[in-house]
Amino acid sequence: MKAQVAGRAVLLIRRRGEAPDETALPGDYRQIVRAADSLVQVRTVGEELGLEVAVRGKLEPLRAKMTKLADRGWLHKRPDGKFTARR
Repeated sequence: MKAQVAGRAVLLIRRRGEAPDETALPGDYRQIVRAADSLVQVRTVGEELGLEVAVRGKLEPLRAKMTKLADRGWLHKRPDGKFTARR
């Protein structure tokens, strides 16, 4: 789902309670949720998605997406920085 914010198109990531399953998410976010099927670090998800994990800057956008998913209830972020999917 897209919306306009300050004249720019942005994706809206729905809260988990508003959507029955991850099919409500855009494709790349859906892949992240599926890759986080167990307790994982951002690097592990990046490897599974085929990102260049040796370059730290390549993981930061993924970390931001995973944090956004955690804020909306799709993932759980632990204090140690690891993520897991909420089922």
